[in-house]
Amino acid sequence: MNIKFFSALLFLGSSVVFSLQAQNLVQYVNPMIGTAKMGHTYPGATVPFGMVQLSPDTDTIPYAVNGKYNKDVYKYCAGYQYDDKTIVGFSHTHFSGTGHSDLGDFLMMPTTGKLQLNPGTEDRPESGYRSAFSHTTEVAEPAYYKVKLNDHNITAELTATNRVGMHQYTFPKSDNAHIILDLMAGIYNYDDKNVWTFVRVENDTLITGYRQTNGWARTRTVYFAMSFNKPFVQYGSKKYDEAQVYKGFWGRFDQEHNFPELAGQKLRMYFDFKTEEGEKIKVKFALSPVSTEGALANMQAEVPHWDFDRVKRDSQALWNKELNKVVVDAGSKDDMVNFYTAMYHAFLGPTTYMDVDGSYRGLDMNVHKADGFTNYTSFSLWDTYRALHPLFNIVQPKRNGDMIKSMLAHYDQSVHKMLPVWSHYANENWCMIGYHAVPVIADAVIKGNADFDVHAALDACMTTARNNYYDGLSYYQEMGYVPEDKNGSSVSKTLEYAYDDWCIAQMAKKLGRKDIYDEFIKRSESYKNVFDAKSGYMRPKLSDGTFKKEFDPLDTHGQGFIEGNSWNYSLYVPQDPAQLIKMMGGKTRFAMHLDSLFTMDLPDKYFENTEDISRDGIIGNYVHGNEPSHHVAYLYNWTDQPWKTQDKIRMVLKAMYKPTVDGLGGNDDFGQMSAWYIFSSLGFYPVAPASDQYAIGSPAVKAATLNLENGKTFAVDVKNQKDKNVYVQKVELNGKLLNRSYITHNEIMNGGKITFYMGSKPNKRAGGRI
Repeated sequence: MNIKFFSALLFLGSSVVFSLQAQNLVQYVNPMIGTAKMGHTYPGATVPFGMVQLSPDTDTIPYAVNGKYNKDVYKYCAGYQYDDKTIVGFSHTHFSGTGHSDLGDFLMMPTTGKLQLNPGTEDRPESGYRSAFSHTTEVAEPAYYKVKLNDHNITAELTATNRVGMHQYTFPKSDNAHIILDLMAGIYNYDDKNVWTFVRVENDTLITGYRQTNGWARTRTVYFAMSFNKPFVQYGSKKYDEAQVYKGFWGRFDQEHNFPELAGQKLRMYFDFKTEEGEKIKVKFALSPVSTEGALANMQAEVPHWDFDRVKRDSQALWNKELNKVVVDAGSKDDMVNFYTAMYHAFLGPTTYMDVDGSYRGLDMNVHKADGFTNYTSFSLWDTYRALHPLFNIVQPKRNGDMIKSMLAHYDQSVHKMLPVWSHYANENWCMIGYHAVPVIADAVIKGNADFDVHAALDACMTTARNNYYDGLSYYQEMGYVPEDKNGSSVSKTLEYAYDDWCIAQMAKKLGRKDIYDEFIKRSESYKNVFDAKSGYMRPKLSDGTFKKEFDPLDTHGQGFIEGNSWNYSLYVPQDPAQLIKMMGGKTRFAMHLDSLFTMDLPDKYFENTEDISRDGIIGNYVHGNEPSHHVAYLYNWTDQPWKTQDKIRMVLKAMYKPTVDGLGGNDDFGQMSAWYIFSSLGFYPVAPASDQYAIGSPAVKAATLNLENGKTFAVDVKNQKDKNVYVQKVELNGKLLNRSYITHNEIMNGGKITFYMGSKPNKRAGGRI
């Protein structure tokens, strides 16, 4: 961890920081947060929504061992685990905070001494090219990473632009200095993940090529151009797929030493240098989804020079611009670090997926050109529709609009005519459930952030929802629910389909399509079909119309749910909390159900052999590390005890977010966990995206200013803010008393000021209303 980084914070009072304009907010970001345990974040260099994520990998784990799933692979979704003692190398693509991965492309590693092309092992790093390292020499900042590779006496520094990663390696004096390019390495290494690799040595400073993989994404091709600031002395390669070592006539050529064109399934290359003491060898590594020509054009456009510090400076300026969209006084240095690291993580993705000229590879594997928008990829929509995209509708509206245009392009290129579910790099992974591009699109339409063909978007949403082949949808449309004996995770699917249908209905209503509204508002009530009034829970139903007899509302397996249990998912009707409360016995009984969620003690048996729920993300039976619970604490607002929302929000903020390497209570899930933190710290949250309302919570900041893209500002002012003052006594909007438990999107975007008055005891007047 960067000790100097934290030391610098000690003398910076938050009140001083808040008073400055165009602040240096980069200093409050700690990319190491979430790199331990299950946060699954990476510490390396990238720019906001950048296509390159240049970061260290501490291990490359095989997906399977002896034909069986390797449980350790889950730890390395981002390629880096803080507790590891060695670094294998630095690769150029990473997911942030996900529960799966498929990247880690083009791993590079500088070494000295005897050339070794195998990575070695953690317990014997000297047996390969990897190196031991110490966190005391590690520095992680936005767009910058630095570490000392102890075994090779090399200082490695990384920075990046949108499409170009830049390496700077400070070598000792050596006649045997090497830079290794491992084209086999990757995060989640399947035995047959590498389909093909091609490399062309253009001259003694420039290499181009591509890598094609078959992993989580079934067919993914990434092109590159790599340039050195110094000619290499010689180069070579080694193939590890014997079937591709040509025999006969081709055997007359030495293809492993100074051979200009190389191809194979498993290939590693090396480039030799002679270095003086302290000499810096720099590498520019550009990516393209389309061609090596595109990668070269990206390099020339974004880094036409060799000034490493300039790239770092300019890229950190980009981060400062984005971070200044929300300027807060969080009250303490730890809270400032928490808040701005959350903003940093929220702005890591989705990521740019096109060349500087707009060219990108589409879902149909053809080359397309983004016309008037930036094409994005890596849509973890089951996670991010809940708070990340609603956050973008406030502070990143232009980008969010482009993301939706990217989704609509995906739809147009899909042979199934489906919006993306979980997509990346021109592939649909069909991961998780629901059709949650729908709430992202509907939320933008409802909130007036729709710089796209809204009627075409509605048609895409309808067509997606009417598909008969997708994940139980045929049963859902025919029967009003997904039967558990026909399709697993049936209750979760029914509930999430019903919510998505409600979003379509809201969009149709906004656009004057009454026929569509009537169809989908009826479908949106399908959640009632899996509610068992006798038990009081959502419960798996069979195709004969009966509820499944074997039922445990606390169990997560075989009960019809995914990443949650019935106790959690019975609260998942964000589109109609009032009706849910009525079904579950009224406000008092519902509040008691919520109370028990946070206070119960789950027996150990519910954690045995359970990979989808981590103890780290749990308070009682409230699973903050799994997204279906993210709106739950706000549901007290629909009872007569809204002060319990305020108490629970502040409790979760403190329990699940800390300025430490293990400070995330679960995977960040491409920014969803961080977006929850940002909204909740500001005092409001989008319980039901595609509504224009944000539920009032309990702000954790002392003050904040949202600098909106429309030129207006929305201020949050918190009176009497203290750790014990978690209860809202009253709220004023633009100086007038707010007598409701929500604010609207227009009230934010029109600019103004919301003032919270806090106290140590609940305000129970007026039936619990604020």
